[in-house]
Amino acid sequence: MKIPDIAFIGGGNMARSLIGGLLANGCPPDTLRVADPDPAQRQLLSDQLGVQVSADGRETASQAQIVILAVKPQIVKQVAVTLAPVVQETRPLVISIAAGVRSTDIDRWLGGDVAIVRTMPNTPALVRSGATALYANPAVSGERRQLAESVLRAVGLTVWVEEEGLLNSVTALSGSGPAYFFLIMEVLENAGVSLGLSQRQARLLTLETAFGAAKMALESDESAAMLRARVTSPGGTTERAIAVLQEGGLEALFSTALAAAKQRADELGDWLGD
Repeated sequence: MKIPDIAFIGGGNMARSLIGGLLANGCPPDTLRVADPDPAQRQLLSDQLGVQVSADGRETASQAQIVILAVKPQIVKQVAVTLAPVVQETRPLVISIAAGVRSTDIDRWLGGDVAIVRTMPNTPALVRSGATALYANPAVSGERRQLAESVLRAVGLTVWVEEEGLLNSVTALSGSGPAYFFLIMEVLENAGVSLGLSQRQARLLTLETAFGAAKMALESDESAAMLRARVTSPGGTTERAIAVLQEGGLEALFSTALAAAKQRADELGDWLGD
């Protein structure tokens, strides 16, 4: 699908990641515009990616059919209120990548009756291996849903949720998820060192093991439980280690952790919408 002109309001890491993915997929640089108040950020975007840059968000948004809100959640309200006159006049598709800010609040700040797709990307999008959930409000047409999906697919996998509240569950799972895996890798690496390996050896073995396990899971139709069973020989070393983890309540601990993350996402949504 041909993607129309896009305005990025905010030129931080996630915006640069999306722009890089779109360019790699053949999107012409002259169809991408970025508004950012930081002169150094604008220069970087212009030099590295060849896109049009400006300090004026309203002017940038006025020339686009898709407006992407790529600013910190705490300033989405301020930015949306500023953009409202332009959005009401040009009626673009608005895509928000600001965590925690509900589409109903964005719609209210933009003046109402705006086509909004709210997304929850995660940090591996920075290396184009992201997992992004999307929610479309009732004003978004089927064609515009496809456009939003095309944009986010530039940095990885996409899934749709039909209830906006599920985005907080997504936040708890994949939004915060990279940190869980980094923690597990950190723990494994330290445990390897305690068993006599060098820091370098433990790190390399941990990283390649994590990568290999993820690749196996991605390329298999079998469940994670089945894959685990296949590499757990009865009476072997893996079975002994898994038994220790299960006896320690690993599954319950993760369940409690994700519930806590979702609760915090709910709280932040209430706070950011005030």
